[in-house]
Amino acid sequence: MVMQRLLPLMGITLAIAVWTMTPKSLQAADDSDKAVTFSAEQLSFYQKSVKPILVANCIKCHGGQPKIKGGLNMTSRAGLIKGGDTGSAFDAKAPAKSLILQAVGYEDEFLEMPPKGKLDQDAIDVLTKWVEMGLPMPAGGGTHHHHESEDPQINETTRNHWSFKAVKRPQTPSVKNASWVRNPIDAFILARLEAKGIKPNRPVARAALIRRAYYDLIGLPPSPQRVEAFVKNNSPTAYEDLIDELLDMPQYGEKWARHWLDLVHYAESNSFERDNPKPEVWRYRDYIIRSLNSDKPYTQFIREQLAGDELEHVTPDSIIATGYYRLGLWDDESADPPQTRFDELDDWVTVTSQAMLGLTMDCARCHDHKLDPIPQVDYYRFLAFFRDIRSFQHGRDGMGKRFNAGNWHINLSRFISHDKLKQGKDGAIVDEGKLERLNKELAAMEKTIAAKLPGGVRDDFKYESNRVAVVKEHRKLITNRIAKQYLAMWEERQALKTAKQANDIKVLCITADTKPAPTHLMVRGNPYAPGKEVKPGFPQVLGFPDPEIQEPMPGQQSAGRRIVLANWIASEKNPLTARVIVNRIWQHHFGQGIVESTSNFGLQGTKPTHPQLLDWLATEFVNQGWKFKALHRTIMLSNTYRMSSALNQVGYNIDPKNELLWGFRMRRLTAEEIRDSVLAANGTLNGKMYGPSIYPEIPRAVLAGQSRPGANWRTSNEQERARRSIYIHIKRSLIVPMIESFDGADTDNTCPVRFVTTQPTQALGMFNSEFMSKQAEKLANRVTKDAGANPQDQVAKAIELITQRSARSSEIKRGVQLLADLKREDGVNDAQALKFYCLMLYNLNEFIYLD
Repeated sequence: MVMQRLLPLMGITLAIAVWTMTPKSLQAADDSDKAVTFSAEQLSFYQKSVKPILVANCIKCHGGQPKIKGGLNMTSRAGLIKGGDTGSAFDAKAPAKSLILQAVGYEDEFLEMPPKGKLDQDAIDVLTKWVEMGLPMPAGGGTHHHHESEDPQINETTRNHWSFKAVKRPQTPSVKNASWVRNPIDAFILARLEAKGIKPNRPVARAALIRRAYYDLIGLPPSPQRVEAFVKNNSPTAYEDLIDELLDMPQYGEKWARHWLDLVHYAESNSFERDNPKPEVWRYRDYIIRSLNSDKPYTQFIREQLAGDELEHVTPDSIIATGYYRLGLWDDESADPPQTRFDELDDWVTVTSQAMLGLTMDCARCHDHKLDPIPQVDYYRFLAFFRDIRSFQHGRDGMGKRFNAGNWHINLSRFISHDKLKQGKDGAIVDEGKLERLNKELAAMEKTIAAKLPGGVRDDFKYESNRVAVVKEHRKLITNRIAKQYLAMWEERQALKTAKQANDIKVLCITADTKPAPTHLMVRGNPYAPGKEVKPGFPQVLGFPDPEIQEPMPGQQSAGRRIVLANWIASEKNPLTARVIVNRIWQHHFGQGIVESTSNFGLQGTKPTHPQLLDWLATEFVNQGWKFKALHRTIMLSNTYRMSSALNQVGYNIDPKNELLWGFRMRRLTAEEIRDSVLAANGTLNGKMYGPSIYPEIPRAVLAGQSRPGANWRTSNEQERARRSIYIHIKRSLIVPMIESFDGADTDNTCPVRFVTTQPTQALGMFNSEFMSKQAEKLANRVTKDAGANPQDQVAKAIELITQRSARSSEIKRGVQLLADLKREDGVNDAQALKFYCLMLYNLNEFIYLD
């Protein structure tokens, strides 16, 4: 053990397998494998069960290289018995104590194999059985690693990777402190904490809890009055009612749409030299907001974006959703059209596989994946699903060939008859067929409701003008769920009835070919070096049969491939889809996913901290109809979510990264939340939703940094500039300074997580920018209007607006003193002093950070 601790100091890495042993175990080891014979059954067990594990995890370092690491050769029984630099890996007298089992079992922190992560328990059990048999192997070896194929292979071991196995609902664990468990989430969290001797943090204060809930669900602060009312509300359902209230707010869609837009690298310009705007792309953003507000099932959400033009019922929304394929970079004067075309296809493979499946399939474009069992052919099989989509070019496809329909923006009448199109107040484009479907659904629901009502009330319910009032009054009798669903559908129908006739509506979407060009495996990813032809297919490691794709029917406008892909991804049989998306929702509530590498569920992705909890959440999500709002509610009603972020010293000592969740993780507001909160505090936030994007003022010095200074950056009026940040025009070469400095999303690539940085430009911008100076002046004006001219009242009001709580006497005293000092020492007047004080408040940690 002493030597093990000294070896790292001597420059020797224990992680590359130095097998340790005592002289006693040396004596117990066999000299060779020549005198030992094994049955055919034992050798078969080795070939079928053991060998794949060794090849996938061990042989590359211990037998597959000219220089064998640690001196341990695992390609033969003799090599294992001989052992590494310091002795044998096998103890013949006590097989269970063999160092190979200690290593794979991670029994000693200095001897953990394989170093990339502990094997699944099934694999450990196989190796244990093999060692107990006495290491049966073919004479002379039998486990060899081929240098030309060092990448992970598709075999029993890799197919048994945790995320590739079917999702099964686990049993809720038993815990000692059962009183702490509000729902199964708490049981899964507490079971691991109790196993480590850690107690969960106490509940967070109610004032902090409501602020946390507001920002997590709508991305805006609560008003001071709303905080006070919640703190004083003693109802046992006060918090539950708050969550329901927030989920019903339209601002929910604005907040959570931003997370999805990060994943699909949403931007409104093409990048490259001119970085011209993408026409009508804002309709896709609005589609995402509306979809989330309507609590659209995630399965439908996926199908509309991947294959909205191939659905049984094509709608304006489903066509707008295909704008998903138009969000990436586009070179408008490509010098190499074939290369540009495959870059475009690669973008679709990358975003779809990472965002929806948590697989880095793009790493197999030029060769077999180096870290995951994804051969290059699987990359091109996956790419073939998208081959029918015409390239994002005006009048030519990606190979330079002409076609009739340009792809800049297309009139919806190409898909849906003009006379059936209407546009609602929320900007949604709908067709009258949807109104007909809603009428039928409401009629069926009204029969169900009527059956639950008493006689006299049932008579009132017969009249359409009474129905909403009856449902609201008799919610409990009807059940809250049915009442809520009915009222939402009623409002949707009313909106459709009042929608205006819409003509000449253009959207950014796709057009497709019914007979796409063949897909070939491109040798080394070179578009000029086609190899064998491939057909559309799923990643083979997941074990699904190749899809059957029917030939297009007469009148069909695409090859019908993408709906097959969409249905496979949206299937509850897919082991990745539900796991990946619930992990993302968890990440945005707790600051880190149960799987930290949220877009990489492969062999080299981080392992889940709570694998059973992840599978429970995935099955719960599916059982609840793939609905996001139910998932939010389940998570946020848990005691786990309600914990304080205060330091738990015992928890910190045992688990310094807080992976077990002994307390809540404090977080900084996102760039958009900071800007929106600045506007909310001074009362100028414009709540207008939907429609074309806005253009905030950008300093001339920033504009001058473009190749064409100021090109395509328009001027919005002051009221429009005060809209929420999600409506800001996103120009790839010109990000609004506040959004950029506070770690806004990378718009060139799929962005699963925003890494929080601390840098000088943040403080400089918050103190010295023209934007913040103007907003501080507006806050000062609001304070003066609300509180009058008394400095004490002004300070108290300003603190209340910034922090959503009452000011403490010590804070008021310091604030009044600062106002006096500013006037005396800097010669400013009352209004200027208050403006500077408000600017200081905008820079408080309490304003920018969330408990």
